[in-house]
Amino acid sequence: MIRLVLVTLALLVCSSSPFAQEKPAGSDEIQIRQLERAWNQAEANQQVKEVSNLVDDTLVYTDYDGSIMNKSEYLKWVAAPDQKADHLFDEGMTVHVYANAAVVNGIYRESGTNKGKKYVIRSRYTDTWIRYGNVWRCVASHSTLIPPK
Repeated sequence: MIRLVLVTLALLVCSSSPFAQEKPAGSDEIQIRQLERAWNQAEANQQVKEVSNLVDDTLVYTDYDGSIMNKSEYLKWVAAPDQKADHLFDEGMTVHVYANAAVVNGIYRESGTNKGKKYVIRSRYTDTWIRYGNVWRCVASHSTLIPPK
């Protein structure tokens, strides 16, 4: 019986327990989070040059309606005068860094005007980033609309 208790305790100590401390964010993760926030702000303010610097020339952007845009189409959409986001709010994100790649997923809320009509949406997204030397660029972005309850 004592042997069973000792083995159980040893397994608990050696395993990754629910009591283990969370790993602190690395510099790449912090940088990706900052880039995501900068992207939201630049898109909301229709700052095409800033958005262009964050996304790769090979960008594949899949919008919540299923449409797919390349980089130039996406930048035209960002600059479109008939749509304007008033507010882009990130409800939280998870960042996984893998050497020279990172995958981000989370939820954002957006409100604004499109073709004269007010809108409010909530969407789940996944962004894929690749590091080229010291520079991170988003190569793929996908969002899925979360229907109102």
